[in-house]
Amino acid sequence: MATMTAAQRREQARIAYDAFLRDCPTNQLLGRLSDKWVGLVVAALTPGPLRYSELSRKIAGVSPKMLTQTLRSLERDGLLTRTVTPSVPVRVDYTLTPLGSSLALLLGGVKEWAEAHFDEVHTARAHYDADNGGGAEKQRDAAADRGGRRP
Repeated sequence: MATMTAAQRREQARIAYDAFLRDCPTNQLLGRLSDKWVGLVVAALTPGPLRYSELSRKIAGVSPKMLTQTLRSLERDGLLTRTVTPSVPVRVDYTLTPLGSSLALLLGGVKEWAEAHFDEVHTARAHYDADNGGGAEKQRDAAADRGGRRP
């Protein structure tokens, strides 16, 4: 194995990915992957292929436009495949790729964490709001807890 000079190490560090840098492509990828619809689509496809209508029913609150955009971006990034089967009507199935399945392991853990710890987060919010007067954050969080619906 060849030894690198200090200049070579600096050059390698300069071109290495650094998600903390705004213009780094990994920063942009993290932005896309942190979208809630991405996490929910990936989690929904983890057990196996689903049709568009099945995904739409499974993921409450996603608009057709957002679901389509999310599926296209995941296909473009190589995380899922779209298979069209000629029939009447045409059948379109979405399946995670091996790359998408590797992401599903991580996002599935985040989903499980959110489901397991929501009560603790909700309690922490209530304490924070009581100590700090609540305000807009309290109203936004309450709306989010209701699935975005107004009372």
